[in-house]
Amino acid sequence: MNEINLITKIKVYRIEECSKIEKKLIEEAKKVSQYAYAPYSTFQVGSAILFDDSTILSANNQENAAYPSGLCAERIAVFFANANYPEKRITALAIAAFHEGKFTKNAITPCGACRQVLLETENRFKTPIQIIMYGEDSIYMVDSVKDLLPLNFGEKMP
Repeated sequence: MNEINLITKIKVYRIEECSKIEKKLIEEAKKVSQYAYAPYSTFQVGSAILFDDSTILSANNQENAAYPSGLCAERIAVFFANANYPEKRITALAIAAFHEGKFTKNAITPCGACRQVLLETENRFKTPIQIIMYGEDSIYMVDSVKDLLPLNFGEKMP
């Protein structure tokens, strides 16, 4: 029997340790989370993406009574970006969640489907996407979505 050990490097920050652009992305994700349409879960998520030209685009989750017809904030942002700005590379994405009147204490992470979509975008543009996951107590950051999805459907599929 062989064994594969996977190690994920996650950097843990406080907000004051973040760079100016990281803070800007976090603040945008927090702001847009307030406008999420989440009447069923009441879990409002915002995402903000940074393009290689330093512009920012944001989105939030949208729920629907016919579950699972809603969509996560991260995928809405990425799909909109790819549809409207197909030549722009995404270099970073921040996410934040608001629930029961406050932002989550723990860093919020992308779901599996969002991780796969982000990975596809990384592979398409051959550019790693920094993922910034906001929580009131700590902020997690990884240099690439591959750090969050080491075993994946990717560019090397048969």
